[in-house]
Amino acid sequence: MAKKLAFDAVLFTTILILVVFGLTIVYSASAATAKSDQGSEAALMMKQAFAAAVGVVAMWLLMHFDYQLFGRKRVIWSLFAITATLLGLALMAPALNNTNRWLVVAGMSFQPSELAKFAVVPLVAYQLAKTDTLRENRRFVVPAMLTAGTLAVLVLLGRDLGTAAILVATTALLFFLAGLPLWRILAAAGLVVPVIVASIVFEPYRRARWLAFLDPEADPLGSGFQALQSLIAVGSGGSFGLGLGQGVQKLHFLPYPHSDFVFSIIAEELGLVGCLFLVALFGVLLWRGARAGRRAPDPLGRYLAWGLTGGLCLQAAIHVSVALALLPATGITLPFVSYGGSSLVLSLASCGVILNVSQHG
Repeated sequence: MAKKLAFDAVLFTTILILVVFGLTIVYSASAATAKSDQGSEAALMMKQAFAAAVGVVAMWLLMHFDYQLFGRKRVIWSLFAITATLLGLALMAPALNNTNRWLVVAGMSFQPSELAKFAVVPLVAYQLAKTDTLRENRRFVVPAMLTAGTLAVLVLLGRDLGTAAILVATTALLFFLAGLPLWRILAAAGLVVPVIVASIVFEPYRRARWLAFLDPEADPLGSGFQALQSLIAVGSGGSFGLGLGQGVQKLHFLPYPHSDFVFSIIAEELGLVGCLFLVALFGVLLWRGARAGRRAPDPLGRYLAWGLTGGLCLQAAIHVSVALALLPATGITLPFVSYGGSSLVLSLASCGVILNVSQHG
């Protein structure tokens, strides 16, 4: 069992603030559509609250979980097998919104790609933890790339390019932090870029998104609609926002205001001040997560903390960039804040591991 040491109270408090902030924004962003679609303004918020409760329990359990188990071959390959199997089952499930991201069991939906975001870190960290005793890092690079690449390919086959890119970027970040020469990382990236380009060129809706990203005003009521409506929401907020619950773009103007574009609603209702507050919370998460990794007593704990923290913050950065039209629409949610039970539970589980590592610093 983990040593009974004090966990990082600053990080723990920051996570809880993010969860409460997220529940508040989900209610504000979804109340109108939930009322018309499900008969209750609080319908989506209550589902998110249930996911938050499950996620907090998972975080608490993982805080007291012996993270050294991620260094055992049986555990790590079981995690890989479970994740890959669930991703494969999702590919055979009926498509939803032109993607195969979801599994529905007993009326409850689950997104295996969210599990993949979590699983890729211990899978790669397991290999990286061997570097302190190996003279040549080539012995861990290939297995790590194969496991992470397999998950990324399965996610990509489900037509989720954004999540696949996050898996690849998280893996590259861990390689870089482990001291792998930059030229090797760039060489590997050279193999990935053609796959990404082909995924965009030969998929009509992705190609339309990229063209809309380059010139959204060319088709303001079609492919450029999301980007333009998001910018209208961001610009309408000004410094202090229109007020919580007073936003207009969530009223059937901006698609998916409670999930894919929740940052746009934050900007509209809470303004620049609210956005900076949220960015500051993620800044604290990055600081304390990096600190936990730096103080970890062993390489495994170091890479677990760094990888999970980096993955969460990378996802947040992509979501914000999409809302500001700095990247094309990807469907990437904002951790802890966007509506989505799978995302919230796995984000909190990731934080449980980070907090666990912080106890041993």
